[in-house]
Amino acid sequence: MKTRQPIVTVLGHVDHGKTKLLDKIRGTTVAEKEAGAITQHIGATAMPIDLIKKIAGKLMKQYGFEVSLPGLLFIDTPGHAAFTSLRERGGSIADLAVLVVDITQGFQPQTVEAVNILKEFKTPFIVAANKIDLMHEWSSSGGEFSENLKQQSQKGLAAMDEKIYVLVGKLHQHGFQSERFDRCSDFKKQVPIVPISAKTGEGLPEILMLLTGLSQRFLGERLKIDENEPAKGTVLEVKDEKGLGKTIDVILYSGVLKANDKIVLGGKEKPVETKVRALLMPKPLQEIRMPGSDKFLNVKEVHAAAGVKIAGPNLENALAGSPILVEKTGGELKAIEKEVASIKRQTQAIGPIIKADTLGSLEAMSVLLEKEANLQPKRADVGEVTRKDVMEAVAVKEKDDLKAVVFAFNVKSEESALKEAEMHGIKVLSGNVIYRLIEDYTAWVKEKGDEMKSEKIAALTLPVKVRFMHGFSFRHSKPAIVGVKVLEGKLRPGIRIMNEKGKVIGRVEAAQAQGAAIKQASKGQEIAISVDKGIIGRNLKENRVYYSFIPDRQFPELEELGNYFNIEEKELIEEIKQLEEKAGKEKEAEE
Repeated sequence: MKTRQPIVTVLGHVDHGKTKLLDKIRGTTVAEKEAGAITQHIGATAMPIDLIKKIAGKLMKQYGFEVSLPGLLFIDTPGHAAFTSLRERGGSIADLAVLVVDITQGFQPQTVEAVNILKEFKTPFIVAANKIDLMHEWSSSGGEFSENLKQQSQKGLAAMDEKIYVLVGKLHQHGFQSERFDRCSDFKKQVPIVPISAKTGEGLPEILMLLTGLSQRFLGERLKIDENEPAKGTVLEVKDEKGLGKTIDVILYSGVLKANDKIVLGGKEKPVETKVRALLMPKPLQEIRMPGSDKFLNVKEVHAAAGVKIAGPNLENALAGSPILVEKTGGELKAIEKEVASIKRQTQAIGPIIKADTLGSLEAMSVLLEKEANLQPKRADVGEVTRKDVMEAVAVKEKDDLKAVVFAFNVKSEESALKEAEMHGIKVLSGNVIYRLIEDYTAWVKEKGDEMKSEKIAALTLPVKVRFMHGFSFRHSKPAIVGVKVLEGKLRPGIRIMNEKGKVIGRVEAAQAQGAAIKQASKGQEIAISVDKGIIGRNLKENRVYYSFIPDRQFPELEELGNYFNIEEKELIEEIKQLEEKAGKEKEAEE
């Protein structure tokens, strides 16, 4: 059994320094040619162990890391879109991740997103607290952070501690114990935080030391592979290449892939079967610069772990994030079909429609929606939002207004789909941060729920208790107009009122305050009301108390809206209910 390089991916918020860190790693490897040349893969950079030892060997000895790994394979495309494409049956083929956080800004939306995804995919990670060169109190000069630490002032050390413990607090909120790497007592339980500067290179030796040492110590078995077994990998990207047509960029994590191998991978409608026409690796930089040279080198076989471009027929419908297997037994097609079907789902659930750009982001979106918002998708698929998606949401709306939503992660919506959505009142939520989409959905549900509650309340009779004020008789009858004080609840024109014995007197036709018509009066207000069947002195008497008459069927609905009413109003609903029940029993007894 051979040990392969660990696959390392870099995540973090936009502008926090992910690309700069990768550039610094690549730059170091290019600058240190004599210590084992850098190997540029498709979509990845291989850093040989000789070079890692040259940069971080002293630290490895200090931390007791014995290393026999061949090196590290860094995925070139930073960010969680690329990370989720490195998916494999609910997990990730990335062995380790570096979470880059701008130490001057701390956690930002995409940092939280990255942590959630790493947690969901169970990927171990270290934190690179970047941009320490921007801290006024800190003097950054490249090289080892551990050495530079000794040169700092007390003020600089205190400022660094303060920033680190903000990150420790944030990670704790997400369920991770963490500590500055040199203070970690147990790397298995604590996430190490390495202060770095992608600009000066300070802390880079510590990053390489931890990635290599932790891989060696904790990922031993996972990294063992049989070189001769058929290849397994993941499609990182589907690309058009001049002269080659559609190609796929693949990260291999197991086995060997050879030219002319038959392969099977996930497709838009069904699995794609094809033959490897060419295995392509990038040419060294100096060769690419030569006139008339193309970018790629044709190779006969590729061993994991590696990044390779595959050219072959029928790749138009290939899906980024899909598994790729060499066909040997005939069972591979079924395996791919089953795995893709577990992510691209059509269910009987009353839930949202989810559309995403890759299989990986679709999986992450579905998993986080179920976990954070308790939503099971009606359908989950890759591609733009279409009219068909909206019509499926319309069908959901008939059963549950609040689940009739289309989520569009990193994809556009067709014009016809947006028109249809507007026509049917379907919410389309678009964005490129999953947890922000979930937040938007939660806010929309609250807003929509409040709207629905308001509509419901508008159709119900609200509890109200009024007193006919002494000396405020304005018209004797047809309708009677009297002055009342609202003792409790809210009065709206259109309600029927009853006396203390539960006998209905008539309907409130209108209400006025200071000569102007009003739609609602609240506790404490003194208003004039007109009552259609009221006759002053007969069924309307001064100083008497009157109530709104609430139809029997509305009491359960009022109870459902409990949060809308205060304690006194809830007590009033109960009082009215008892009055009406008593009146009903007396009527029955008379009959």
